[in-house]
Amino acid sequence: MSYLDNIRTFVRIYELGSMSAAARDQRISPAVASARITQLEAHLGVRLFQRTTRSLSATEQGTIFYEGARNILASVEEAEAGIGDVTENPRGTLHIAAPLGMGRRLIAPHMPEFAEKYPLVDVRLRLSDRKLDLTAEGLDVAFFLGRPEDSTLRIRKIADCERVLCASPAYVAQHGHPSSGAEIDRGQHNCLNLRFPGATEFQWFLQGPEGPVKYDVRGRFESDDGDVLTDWALAGAGIAMKPVFEIADDLRSGALVRVAEKTPPLPVQMACLYTHRRHQDPKARMFMEFMIARMETALGASDTA
Repeated sequence: MSYLDNIRTFVRIYELGSMSAAARDQRISPAVASARITQLEAHLGVRLFQRTTRSLSATEQGTIFYEGARNILASVEEAEAGIGDVTENPRGTLHIAAPLGMGRRLIAPHMPEFAEKYPLVDVRLRLSDRKLDLTAEGLDVAFFLGRPEDSTLRIRKIADCERVLCASPAYVAQHGHPSSGAEIDRGQHNCLNLRFPGATEFQWFLQGPEGPVKYDVRGRFESDDGDVLTDWALAGAGIAMKPVFEIADDLRSGALVRVAEKTPPLPVQMACLYTHRRHQDPKARMFMEFMIARMETALGASDTA
């Protein structure tokens, strides 16, 4: 086992707080991950983690070593990035994250083409509608909808995505076709809500005649998976707020219809975040350029829905 591999495994265990999670992240077995830490501890002469059958936590020495280890890996990545700029043939592993709907529809379909164009780059694509910490989770690029909370990261805007309030024809036939957010706000409609960790209430910002209006909406169903909300809307369970690119086919086919057209939702920003480094990793830059070009094409096509 190389010393650098041991350090990489240590850093991922520290960041993820789990031996098994770090092993999955690095595509090794938990036994190999444990052996790497044992070897690293023997080399350093200190214990890096307190380990029991139920928990794992960094020691004081482990916390101190983490900061230096992370700097070591960053320096290695910068050195590799410099070589990649010269060779124009990037290699290595990219850790990418995206919301479920965006990842499934706008990123994953183009991965085979990217793999063919850049055969030496491996991609680990993580899809989740929860908010991710780019640095703590070891991500190179994170695509997102909305506004970033970490101002220390670099942001590249892709587009302002149109959103709609939608429901199935069956739901409209049974509960009526609201023309504005005010009708929904009266509590006569079931709103399908996307639940984020820490959310205590659900608010929809809609465009009124005199500007944006905030509505505190209510509903019987909520989920942290945006595609589940689409499935519920298709099944006639309620009204969902969705980016048009996620439901363009359903709008064209009539499986979903727009509601509250007088007060449409405000557009949502689509962008990607990446870490600020003196030399940006060329494979991360190439991945963003490749995917953004295809995402812009797909978003243009969805505008006709």
